Amino acid sequence: MNVDAANAADGQRDPIVEHIVGNSADVPEGAHIVVEVNGREIGLFNVRGHYYALLNHCFHQNGPVCRGAVSGTLDANAETGWQKVWTREGEIVICPWHALEFSILTGECLAFPDKRVPRFPVKVEDGFIKLTV
Repeated sequence: MNVDAANAADGQRDPIVEHIVGNSADVPEGAHIVVEVNGREIGLFNVRGHYYALLNHCFHQNGPVCRGAVSGTLDANAETGWQKVWTREGEIVICPWHALEFSILTGECLAFPDKRVPRFPVKVEDGFIKLTV
């Protein structure tokens, strides 16, 4: 018996299932969409030809983070001589409620690195975008 199915039958957790959520043409490079899977809103992002999926839920007041703008961010560190430099273009999503910035690649909140938006495995097969939830 499948362990995930057994756990789901016991009420321990939902089974992990792969879902087709669109075609790769639906999310061209630099674009993002929000899809609903099993009652969860999930942001699907195409960053330089790689797909990423984040739960559309900001830890700060439950904002719809994946409906925000995709951008880069200002960074200043020892590598830049402590000068402000625009970096990570196309890798940052900005929560539309309070402007917290999150890495699309890792889910990490830039202001609070110990906080993350949950991520989901995503892949493209035969032109179909498949999300594992």
